[in-house]
Amino acid sequence: MRNILVFLGGVAVFVIIAVGLYQWLGGPSVKVTEPPAVATSSKTTDASSVRADDFVMGSSSAPVTVIEYASLTCSHCARFHNDVLPKVKKEYVDKGKVRLVYRDFPLDGAALRASMLARCAGRERFFAFLGILFKRQDSWAKSADPINALGQIAALGGMDRKQFLACLQNPKIEKRVLESRMEAEDAFAVDSTPSFIVNGRKMSLGTSFDQFKAIIDPIIAAAGK
Repeated sequence: MRNILVFLGGVAVFVIIAVGLYQWLGGPSVKVTEPPAVATSSKTTDASSVRADDFVMGSSSAPVTVIEYASLTCSHCARFHNDVLPKVKKEYVDKGKVRLVYRDFPLDGAALRASMLARCAGRERFFAFLGILFKRQDSWAKSADPINALGQIAALGGMDRKQFLACLQNPKIEKRVLESRMEAEDAFAVDSTPSFIVNGRKMSLGTSFDQFKAIIDPIIAAAGK
């Protein structure tokens, strides 16, 4: 776990710009749609429910739903995605035992922009792009110019410079990423990443596959009774 740093003073000011369609080049085009409006207060929405704008792996009939709040600049999050998630996907998600929901909890400005970039990749390519950002975290998150480094990754994924800059200037996407963080703080008192909500309860799933398995298996067994 990594402790929360003071986050983005003044980042709530959004610049209004004209927003068009963003497409990935070099393959089938993907339309980047504006995120649906979602209430952020725990009084008006059940944050433990899976929603239309969530990024989801797995079947809706899975007995266990795990919501992960993560930051793309968090080294522990990268370790989970690079080392643990592939095993979780194979043993739990692909077998219909666990549905995994990814939500943004950016710890800093670079993480915010990386989250926006992943969303601009399109829903069908979101997790693939997320994986690249976590695998190459050291190359961009620790760069002297993270934005330029993110632009290079975007270019490798087929996004031209104009699309990349327009993505990072999209106030609606920025707002949705920030809302995800605020909701996590409000509804679940999330204060570090990665944080996991398992069937509506905030739980520690550890940092290894064995720890994940030791916690999830009894929950799956109990759900099957």
